Amino acid sequence: MPISDGTMLGMANRFTVKIDHGTYDLGSWAQVDGLDVKWDVVEYRAGDVGNERWYFPGNTHYSVLKLTRAASAESAKVREWLDTTSFKYAAQTGNVRLLDAAGAEIMKWDLKQIMPVRWSVAGFEAGASRVATETLELAHRGFLADEMAFPR
Repeated sequence: MPISDGTMLGMANRFTVKIDHGTYDLGSWAQVDGLDVKWDVVEYRAGDVGNERWYFPGNTHYSVLKLTRAASAESAKVREWLDTTSFKYAAQTGNVRLLDAAGAEIMKWDLKQIMPVRWSVAGFEAGASRVATETLELAHRGFLADEMAFPR
């Protein structure tokens, strides 16, 4: 069955990363890991109902986002952003955008309170014939609208 022109597929190799509403465009990356969320399960058991239990959603936990790509001219943009955040933490937002083959957005993850936790460029070796890779790891407070407030 052919795919219609109206079907937009997200390409796993086409995504971009931007920080602070596009102030820092960190460009395209070859790999993104850690776009996941996990929930604690809170179990409640009343003493007067035998072994019956109730389950409630608990805290959410987000993994550290790990971005990897070949070191390139775009690496200077990462360095520029890191210069502004090193020992000067300010809550910043960002997003990871998954694109289709034409460059149109398919999905977007809006990340809250991004903070860099690691940046590295693979070691250099004159005798090796491989591409130098850059890795950036970002901690964040999540991408779901899951803040809870008590009713007033």
